[in-house]
Amino acid sequence: MSDAAKRRIFAMLDVDGDGEITEAEYLARVDRAAAACGRAPDHRLVTAARAAHREVFRQMGADADGGVTFEDYRTWAGHEAFEESCRPALGSLFDLADHDGDGHLTREEFIRLRTATGNSAEGAAAAFTALDTHGAGAVDRATYLAAIHDFLTTGTSPMADAYPNGHPRPAPAL
Repeated sequence: MSDAAKRRIFAMLDVDGDGEITEAEYLARVDRAAAACGRAPDHRLVTAARAAHREVFRQMGADADGGVTFEDYRTWAGHEAFEESCRPALGSLFDLADHDGDGHLTREEFIRLRTATGNSAEGAAAAFTALDTHGAGAVDRATYLAAIHDFLTTGTSPMADAYPNGHPRPAPAL
């Protein structure tokens, strides 16, 4: 994976732009997604998403002070990390947004999820359009996860439009 792609993802995860992802900062993604998707904090899907994200944070290799630097992230990120921990964590966020449980996100659900987790609405809309190759008005879970995997591992993907080129705007409040 190119450093450019890793930097774009890191910038999205480092919400306050201080060069380090804290556990609170990282787990707030789950809370923002749950709130945006209308899930109660104690809903079983939210609980599962928090557990999956805690595992990702642990695996990213937080320093002794509890944060993940870009160097930590760079060393960790890749195919194996995606398959071992990112796929379940990102899938858990997909499940939060998939209200009817049909394995597909509508454009509205997709944009709501992606903006809650740090993407711009414009970037999320462009990514949805690129992923909805059949014009069905929905993106399935496998396509969604494959697109994120491709961006993470190769730096190219229909999801590329969703990730900020520089430091992202502040994340939405909880």
